[in-house]
Amino acid sequence: MTCDADDDLERLDTRCALMLEVTYHTLRCDPDLRLCEGLRLIEAARTAVSRIAPDALTTFDDQLLPRMRGILMERFGVSDLPGMPVN
Repeated sequence: MTCDADDDLERLDTRCALMLEVTYHTLRCDPDLRLCEGLRLIEAARTAVSRIAPDALTTFDDQLLPRMRGILMERFGVSDLPGMPVN
């Protein structure tokens, strides 16, 4: 069974919404978050999406990953981040 992009996004939204909301909030607001921890948090969210809704991984990579990385770049004042995964 295959899903189109709309189905992928819907699945991502319904099955991962809370996890992604917490991830975004942590990336933006946790006063003790370090850059390396933020990168690991993003990778953990990606791994969870790949397990929960593997058909939505492309949506995550194309739409959500750049937003999350952008939050970290703005927050930490950097113009580029290392690629994934981060140890």
